[in-house]
Amino acid sequence: MKRSVSTIVLLLLAVAFVASVSVLSRAGNDVLGEVELVGATKVEKTSGVWIDGQYIGYLNELKGSKKLLLLPGDHDISIRQGGYVDFTRRVTLRAGEKQTIEVKMEKDTRVQLPQITAEIKLDVKPDRAAVFVDGVFIGHVAEFNGIGKALLVAPGKRKVKISLPGYQTFETDIELVANQKSMVKTELVKGGPAEGVAPPPE
Repeated sequence: MKRSVSTIVLLLLAVAFVASVSVLSRAGNDVLGEVELVGATKVEKTSGVWIDGQYIGYLNELKGSKKLLLLPGDHDISIRQGGYVDFTRRVTLRAGEKQTIEVKMEKDTRVQLPQITAEIKLDVKPDRAAVFVDGVFIGHVAEFNGIGKALLVAPGKRKVKISLPGYQTFETDIELVANQKSMVKTELVKGGPAEGVAPPPE
């Protein structure tokens, strides 16, 4: 009988502990605010996202376990895509609040694609990492690997940087001639700054 009573007491304590953890978890979520970024086309969905000057990831992956939870207060949001004008917004969040922002990227008419190009294919893991060429954000790795996918650049010396929060940044210089095809293959090493990378200068 004593064992039965002890078992019941332990079960009650376990239930109480789980309930308290659940309450604390909900309270933690109530402390933060959420920003949901919505993009209608592939251009928006593959664009890079910076929060307060730090690269976070590309738009379409920032949901579920990667949704944007931010501290209450003012935050500067910048969405970037090669060949498009930066989409910027400043938001003011309150604890427990969710704001939805519809992102619309517009072509940058000042950008002219080179008539003569060289090709860089990327075989990089993780493939959600950001790709920069000569300091300009171009996209994320998954856009430039696989059949029929490649990064087209002007011939000459190009500096390629691949970066992802929580991983060490990879950088390399590539000398390319017209119509040349090149491959960048690497696996990023864990241990970089968790907050990401600062955006390139304007």
